[in-house]
Amino acid sequence: MAKIVGVKFKNTSKIYYFAPTEAEYEENSGVVVETAKGLEYGTVVFGVKEVDDKECVLPLKPIVRKATKRDLENIRRNEAKVPEALKIAEEKVQKQNLKMKLVGCEYSFDGKKVIFYFTADGRVDFRELVKDLAAVFRIRIELRQVGIRDETKLIGGLAPCGRPCCCGSCMPDFRKVSIKMAKTQGLSLNPSKISGLCGRLMCCLEYESEYYGEAYKKMPKLGGKVTTPEGEGVVVSNNMLKFISKVKIVKGDGSEVYKDFPVSELKFKRQGGVEVDDKEIGEEIKEILD
Repeated sequence: MAKIVGVKFKNTSKIYYFAPTEAEYEENSGVVVETAKGLEYGTVVFGVKEVDDKECVLPLKPIVRKATKRDLENIRRNEAKVPEALKIAEEKVQKQNLKMKLVGCEYSFDGKKVIFYFTADGRVDFRELVKDLAAVFRIRIELRQVGIRDETKLIGGLAPCGRPCCCGSCMPDFRKVSIKMAKTQGLSLNPSKISGLCGRLMCCLEYESEYYGEAYKKMPKLGGKVTTPEGEGVVVSNNMLKFISKVKIVKGDGSEVYKDFPVSELKFKRQGGVEVDDKEIGEEIKEILD
């Protein structure tokens, strides 16, 4: 068993494990840790606890110390310098007519390095820009090209649902999202309806993909024939949250009736021609909802 402390850094919700050097650490308190980038300031997500060695990559880097008032003041000073640093960098970019867009900036914890994040359609030769910036700031300069999804994560904003973007608030890593997920969930394929601020498919499509994938298998096909308690009909829509299908039934006089039926009351054939009865489908739906 290994003793760990969960720590996260600014602009990310991913939790990293570090080895404790003290008996206790309070949640939401600040700590200074050693990383591949050097010393960094992080926030404690959970205190000391034991986990199986397989759940973490050993050896763990240690927590150097609990953050002091001096450390917090240093963080505030670094953050206060960001707007001016971005302004200067933007002026240099325009002066050199570089085809790049600056989207963020951050100072290292010790203040000896400043990192600028940018997006661009292709590769950019920024060697002269680095020299100009180094002459102004007189510290180490680093430029990192990021993708359009990373840009949204850095800048943040409100998603179409009205909540902060998942990538900048609660999502540890980007996950693969496909148009098939939107189709399976029965969503409109209008790009404006299923795209996030970055212009790519919304990350939240992946969250319930597993549920909808299983539910999709239990539902009758759109346009497929089903047998209802009131006769045969054709499925026109499915509600995969409530497991209800809207069925069009043609009466003997030629009139059409649209009515909602629980899937458990329908008989239909799935792919492969296997007929499903109401008892079987009812038990499968119960397993998904449980």
